[in-house]
Amino acid sequence: MKIAQIAPLAECCPPSLYGGTERIVSYLTEELVRQGHDVTLFASGDSVTRARLEPCCDMALRLDASVRDPLPYYVMMLDRVMLRANCFDVLHFHIDMVHFPLLRHFPVRAVTTLHGRLDLPDLQPFYARFPHFPLVSVSTAQRAPMPPVNWAGTVHHGLPADLLPCCVNPRGDYLAFLGRISPEKRPDQAIEIAVRAGMPLKIAAKIDNVDRAYWDSTIRPLVAAHAGIVEYIGEIDERGKAAFLGNARALLFPIDWPEPFGLVMIEAMACGTPVIAFPCGSVQEVIEHGVSGYIVHSIDEAVAAVRHTAALSRTAVRAAFEARFTVERMARDYVCIYRSLADPGVTATPQPEGEAGALALA
Repeated sequence: MKIAQIAPLAECCPPSLYGGTERIVSYLTEELVRQGHDVTLFASGDSVTRARLEPCCDMALRLDASVRDPLPYYVMMLDRVMLRANCFDVLHFHIDMVHFPLLRHFPVRAVTTLHGRLDLPDLQPFYARFPHFPLVSVSTAQRAPMPPVNWAGTVHHGLPADLLPCCVNPRGDYLAFLGRISPEKRPDQAIEIAVRAGMPLKIAAKIDNVDRAYWDSTIRPLVAAHAGIVEYIGEIDERGKAAFLGNARALLFPIDWPEPFGLVMIEAMACGTPVIAFPCGSVQEVIEHGVSGYIVHSIDEAVAAVRHTAALSRTAVRAAFEARFTVERMARDYVCIYRSLADPGVTATPQPEGEAGALALA
């Protein structure tokens, strides 16, 4: 198939540091190419891909100090996409909503994966106005706040199987927190869990400008107060991630928001590292309690879970990843959806809630 992948421009594909959506777009693009599809990637010019790259800005917008407003770059990107739209069997958008009004006027096959939270009140009237465009959710839980829309399927994220090696015998004896410093990710709860468990905590996370005040007022004082236990190491790249997650006793994921997916959970699983998570958003679709980690409902339960992680088999954690969260499976799921758009006689059917999110031709 001839497929266009339209990525966000905040980060390159793949990102050099943090960037969940762009990372998934990159993994999907490379796997589709490997499977023999003709893929064009619309992304920032510093992206690296085996697909045909259509550069839509010189570099990742977050890293370009000269950029003040990202919107003009997205409008220019959409102009590039629409000029070539008839060259593709399907357009796959990963940029939320800015393209929706254009799709009304172009007879093209398009699908949009929604990567973010959908419970914000301003989104309800928007999606109610565009109920017919095919949408993909990244978890069943993500769909809960939405008005009636045209769901084409649910596709859980996947990673290349050889990206993060399984570490059966970790060299460190610490807990890991990976992602963003933000109130909904609850690094404060991660610190409390580690302190009460008497276990060192390493925090590898970026701090967005919008969360700088939260870092200054809440998290930095906690890190300073527990300097002998808690260490903030900043953002890490892909190479550093394997060692960081692989050598940890467990990943702490004490979130307090409707997490759409939580890529870091399957990154930890790929390393064989168990996950201790609160049951928000997609967590119960991703983590198998007692197999790939523990789903807990309180700080007390999380502290107890830390003490039980040694009882979990790290090879079994890795096996859970391989069974459900590889990029091969993710790409196959999306190809089923693409074919359902290209051929009205083919339908894409989601698996039951809580399973791998695979799709099959009906």
